[in-house]
Amino acid sequence: MTDPQVALMMLGLFIVFVFLGFPIAFTLMAMGIGFGYFAYFDASRMWRAFDRLDETASTWDSWSTWIEGFLNNRIFDLFVNQTFTVMSNEVLTAVPLFLFMGYIVERSNIVDRLFTTLNIASKNLPGSMGVAALITCALFATATGIVGAVVTLMGLLALPAMLKARYEPSFAAGIICAGGTLGILIPPSIMLIVYAAATNVSIVRLYAAALLPGLTLVGLYMIYIVGRSILQPSSAPRPTKDEVPDLPMLKILWLIVTSFVPLAFLIFAVLGSILFGLATPTEAASIGALGGILLAFLYRAMTWQRLRESVYLTIRTTAMVCWLFVGSYTFSAVFSYLGGEQVIGDFVAGLDLTPIQFLIIAQLIIFLLGWPLEWSEIIIIFVPIFLPLLDVFGIDPLFFGILVALNLQTSFLTPPMAMSAYYLKGIAPPELRLTQIFKGVMPFLLCVIISMVLMYAFPEIVFTLPDMFYGR
Repeated sequence: MTDPQVALMMLGLFIVFVFLGFPIAFTLMAMGIGFGYFAYFDASRMWRAFDRLDETASTWDSWSTWIEGFLNNRIFDLFVNQTFTVMSNEVLTAVPLFLFMGYIVERSNIVDRLFTTLNIASKNLPGSMGVAALITCALFATATGIVGAVVTLMGLLALPAMLKARYEPSFAAGIICAGGTLGILIPPSIMLIVYAAATNVSIVRLYAAALLPGLTLVGLYMIYIVGRSILQPSSAPRPTKDEVPDLPMLKILWLIVTSFVPLAFLIFAVLGSILFGLATPTEAASIGALGGILLAFLYRAMTWQRLRESVYLTIRTTAMVCWLFVGSYTFSAVFSYLGGEQVIGDFVAGLDLTPIQFLIIAQLIIFLLGWPLEWSEIIIIFVPIFLPLLDVFGIDPLFFGILVALNLQTSFLTPPMAMSAYYLKGIAPPELRLTQIFKGVMPFLLCVIISMVLMYAFPEIVFTLPDMFYGR
């Protein structure tokens, strides 16, 4: 077999092992080292120490020299270098800090206060409880960036209240599932940090580029919720005074000040300090982590157990991301050395696609990968395969990254592998069927597709803010 054929076999075997359920990070490392040993095999270099042995050498000397030669393969040097590169990556330093901020906020009882306040403040709006749930999901998802945590917590908090208020079950479930995925796109998104580290795109420009698409998607969700509540009032009845009490305006303002403002201020302080160049993403993440701790103390929710859980979850998730990077970098280096990237590049170039056709095909592939894989695995493993092709078609990696972030919303919402639906089903009342949740997310999936079409038609949605803040 030629080296490119071995590279394609390497990629095919990896996909097979993924579907068999092997741990992805360690599969990448094992395959990278295994195929790398073949790729970098050089007997004259590895066992040249045998030339220094004379006839009087003992059996032990011969065996120890053979073992030393066996380990004297450049793949091991590559693996060590890639590990050091990942662990010293300054962009990735922000990941554990943002994660810690999210886990602290999740455990500080802020979300239930926020949902209650927004529900009271928006009671005169059609679909007020749905609007309150969506805004709460958006803020909470932005603060945490962890889809499972947002959907689960909001499912425990908002879903029973919406069902009690006689909301159509599928409608209520769709709102929570769709709102829970917004943290992937809206800054300060951990996914965008990982994309920046994997592609060497400026994280500051990525954050600026993601703002308008994120707000556009939230706006489309909001239009659907309010529009359906007007056209089909039975799906979202107006709340009664028993469900949402009438409060004086000063009382409502005080509730907003004590629940909405602190979390919103924390998010805007972190994001603003990055966008306006007042702090690096890592420094801003440090501010956010400290702010999350202060909020927990302010709401009297900080306990030793909650702090311990937050630290443990942060370390576990950070380790997963780092080892995925190590495995991916090693796998990609060997795959490229064997000529795999060149084969894929030549194949795609030979299809004579237009840039739009390439983008659509790439997004379809990422959409399908989103069924069996997490977003972190897609970004770290598969997105780098597309990167060399972007220059061929004249596509800005910044634009491609925002498209991927939008696309990954669909992977969490598309049956039969809609992970957000399964997160919600795990904590929902037994009478809420999985088919009802799938039915509820479909209109929101259409909103995501519309937002992607808008980006294809009007790329200025992505480039306006980065060009305004930082120039072309």
